[in-house]
Amino acid sequence: MATRHQVREAVVSILYAQDIGNSEVEKFEDEILENKKIRNKQKEFALSLIEGVLNNLEVLDNEINKHLKEWNIKEIGHIERAILRLSSYELLLSDIDEAVAINEAIELAKTLCNDNVPKFINGVLGSIQKDKREK
Repeated sequence: MATRHQVREAVVSILYAQDIGNSEVEKFEDEILENKKIRNKQKEFALSLIEGVLNNLEVLDNEINKHLKEWNIKEIGHIERAILRLSSYELLLSDIDEAVAINEAIELAKTLCNDNVPKFINGVLGSIQKDKREK
């Protein structure tokens, strides 16, 4: 059985594929998840994350943009954008613990991105978390 971290990694890869213009990826979500041995409750979790991000994409992008100091969301890398979208969804619109959402995002960045990205992801998500708590 896949771990939640592995589920999130698969979700980031699907979000990445969609972001780079692979509109056909939705047809292959089940196959992608099955290939990564993501089944049953973990598959439900993965699909709920994908659906949650895609259904709230505009809200998430606007929120992320507010916390990018020197960039626009369209100027950051596709993987970074996918990680930020997923973690922002978990942080703002799901019942996932905030610390778990941020930690998972940092771990994904360590695995999938270059050395500077985890710090960048942490900074953006920390700012989003602070803003959320002040509301």
